[in-house]
Amino acid sequence: MSETGIINRIKSELSALYDKNEVESFVSLLLDKICGLNTTKRLISDKIYLSDEQNGRIDDALERLKRYEPIQYIIGYTDFYGLTLRTDRRALIPRPETEELVDWILQECSTAKNVIDICTGSGCIAVCLAKYLKEAKVSALDISSEAIGLARENALNQRLDIVFYQKDIMATDSLWQKFDLIVANPPYVTLNEKIDMMPNVLDYEPSLALFVDDEDPLIFYRTIARFARKNLVDGGMLFFEINRKFGKETVDLLASMGFVDIVPKKDISGNDRFIKCKTQLTT
Repeated sequence: MSETGIINRIKSELSALYDKNEVESFVSLLLDKICGLNTTKRLISDKIYLSDEQNGRIDDALERLKRYEPIQYIIGYTDFYGLTLRTDRRALIPRPETEELVDWILQECSTAKNVIDICTGSGCIAVCLAKYLKEAKVSALDISSEAIGLARENALNQRLDIVFYQKDIMATDSLWQKFDLIVANPPYVTLNEKIDMMPNVLDYEPSLALFVDDEDPLIFYRTIARFARKNLVDGGMLFFEINRKFGKETVDLLASMGFVDIVPKKDISGNDRFIKCKTQLTT
């Protein structure tokens, strides 16, 4: 089948399921990453015909998209803060909001020396911090052995030396070292919020990394803040990505636990999404 025929087929089969902009992005990604036909190749060639193998790959991708599988899992990668990261069902797909968190950390903590990313998932935060904080030793922690495996692959692909811990933060009191920066993007979606979520998230992304009990939605923040109080140096920084519904509650929690210089920050959509704070300096 010709390139034009494939494009028309993709649009025809997906237009009833996805909006126009998504379908256009699928066309570009499928031709580029599934068939190896990037925009440059397509522009300089008068007419392109796909091989049987390429057509088969498109067939498979279309069937998966019809079942609402995320395109990032189908092509096996995503771009995140200038890096290409492997992406599959072992961990959540890195979100644009988390890129905003990384950017904030890099602006505020350019001299950080010892850093840990808690609930690392794909390793997107840890990999970026190891890449761009040239003087930092970076560690990453997650309860999931599968997520740790994916994060380690992403670190190796970027030729970065990151120390990984497969541990449950809920049962981890100390790692026997002091950090000057702790960052965490823990599970924060309440079970009540499931009703508003799309099938591409609910059916494919790991629920362990998404959901928290309605009765105690801040349990991970309380636990990680307690860990931070013990394992941050005096004046050390703690950064969180948070549920937009619990911005004030998270600020109040951190204040009640003795953190200072607490600063909430909204994401690009205007939602409460991030918090930074410090441990107190001792005199």
